Amino acid sequence: MYVFYSILLFIYLLVYIPVYFVRVKLLRGESLFLRDRLGQKLKDEGTQKNSLWIHAVSVGEVLSLQNLIKKIKEKHPAWTIHFSTLTNTGMRVAKEKLTDADNIFFVPLDFKHIVRKFFNILRPRVFVLAESELWPNLLREAKRQKKGVLLINGRISSRSFKRYSRFKFVAKKILKNIDRFLVQTEKDKENLERIGVNSGVVEVVSNLKSEIDLPILTEEELQKLKNNLSIPATKRVIVAGSTRKGEEKQLIEAYSRAKNMEENLLMILAPRHPERFDEVERLCKDFPFKVMRRTEVLPGKRWDILILDTIGELAHFYALSDVSFVGGSLVPWGGQNLLEPAFYKKPVFFGPHMENFAYLAEKFIQSGGARIINNNKDLDEMFLIRDEKSLAKMGKSAKETLNSLQGATEKTIKAIEAMMADS
Repeated sequence: MYVFYSILLFIYLLVYIPVYFVRVKLLRGESLFLRDRLGQKLKDEGTQKNSLWIHAVSVGEVLSLQNLIKKIKEKHPAWTIHFSTLTNTGMRVAKEKLTDADNIFFVPLDFKHIVRKFFNILRPRVFVLAESELWPNLLREAKRQKKGVLLINGRISSRSFKRYSRFKFVAKKILKNIDRFLVQTEKDKENLERIGVNSGVVEVVSNLKSEIDLPILTEEELQKLKNNLSIPATKRVIVAGSTRKGEEKQLIEAYSRAKNMEENLLMILAPRHPERFDEVERLCKDFPFKVMRRTEVLPGKRWDILILDTIGELAHFYALSDVSFVGGSLVPWGGQNLLEPAFYKKPVFFGPHMENFAYLAEKFIQSGGARIINNNKDLDEMFLIRDEKSLAKMGKSAKETLNSLQGATEKTIKAIEAMMADS
């Protein structure tokens, strides 16, 4: 099975790397970092008695581990923490945010000999995998070297469960390489058990992302940010974060309708992927609005729609919003993280497609901290809510719901400590 998988992966890379080269190297001017992914730049630091390797896919997963890595380093300053990620954007964010990690690098291409090279150099006692990034050869090699393998913040979405169920024998074989699973919800635990994972190695500990540690902005800092962005005090700000293709048009059309009824509105659009900034800007300019990028705005320069074309600032923009919309939910993508606006006591809105965050979405709706947008009427109403007390009540409920989900970080650290002691 692993040989067949490796052959398929090799064929896929032969086809995809030229496409990736054009998209990333030629169009965006970024490196492919192939030498890094082959382990040619990995440094052998010698024997490290207590080290662990943590892997996450990209930006969202990287940010969800920021607090965990900080707490681990506080409790165990002598431990060496290796951290890997898959995407270029994930790497940029990791280097900026994960200051407590000792070594940050790209995850190896998933071929046995390349993966083995990484393990031979790093020699971690425990390999920690975040969420659901299952690389077969990576997991197999971790297990073969008799290191502890731990999945943290695990989730098995409905889409993933259907895929795993279709290839149940293969999925079960891959998942057997994991010694212990820490998952977000009872549904995730149930899905793993239905695939064939022993219930005794699966524990529900809640969501690490619910324990986000964001900067608290004072009123003075918020006002300064608003001044720098030319946001008058009389304006109500709607921030649409992590939007996907197909959503911006719906949001702009609703904003246009709302603007005809309520002049004191401003909208900030934050596309999920940097490569879509130009596309979204062109779309906005099809409407009769003054459109500006965050990197272009100066005090005194007025705008109707601001495009957030930077990485890592979205949380601050949620903090200055009056209403927050979470993207990836008006189109069948599965939603995005709704916890950052909740942290800042903001009323949260999202579309009907929150499958990847179904448990959290349900919790926030039940508490009154979030509302679901099912149609254009709901979308228009989101822009036109004038009842400040109602919005404040929603924001308070969102924050209280977030607080009720705490505890995952401490449980995850205990699981890592136990595995480090046993391995």
